[in-house]
Amino acid sequence: MPDDPLDAIRADILESALPDVPFDGWSEALLRRAVADSGVDPGHAALAFPRGALDLAVAFHRRGDAQMIERLDTPDFAALGMTKKITAAIRTRLEIAAPHEEAIRRATAMFALPLYAPEGARLTWETADRIWNMAGDTAEDYNWYTKRLTLSGVFSSVLLFWLADTSPQKEETWAFLDRRIGDVMRFEKFKGRMRANPLARLAMTGPNAILSRIRAPRAAVGPKGLGIGLPGSPR
Repeated sequence: MPDDPLDAIRADILESALPDVPFDGWSEALLRRAVADSGVDPGHAALAFPRGALDLAVAFHRRGDAQMIERLDTPDFAALGMTKKITAAIRTRLEIAAPHEEAIRRATAMFALPLYAPEGARLTWETADRIWNMAGDTAEDYNWYTKRLTLSGVFSSVLLFWLADTSPQKEETWAFLDRRIGDVMRFEKFKGRMRANPLARLAMTGPNAILSRIRAPRAAVGPKGLGIGLPGSPR
């Protein structure tokens, strides 16, 4: 996909805003000051952030996703098994966020508000989609959706645990992450066993006939794992 010409403007304003987020939150006052400090033309800033401070917080989240993808684009990551890839991706995503923990806390509180909860859910879905894409997921049926829905729940729970974790080096978070990923992978293995069981296949004939009509979005994977064409993804 071609680069968005407004990306550079978003990056400049976000860099100017981040030091003050712990004090001002993701507010319109913060955005106005960041625009002034960055020297960006206010008209261009309005194009870059049409929804104001909400879009500034969205840009912050998506920057973290992009940094995760860049950091994990290595032969070592590619050589890992699926479980270790998912675990490494979530851990890397949180480690990237660590220098801005208070900004993450403020964004989490913002996206928990009823007005912004759909946007928060969409961003979490995007992160889960990118992680599965980087891990090499090849699902093309309804499993494409269930995998991302499940991982969205895992990522959200681990993020909240991480924000509350006061253990040295976030050790308790990484143990919690391992347990949650273990739960997901056991569920995936259970689904595989059910598909291989003749009696289970017979019992699921009707539901499977319906589910077989559900397909992953076309062109669901873009460069370096970026999702395109999926529900709620940026284009």
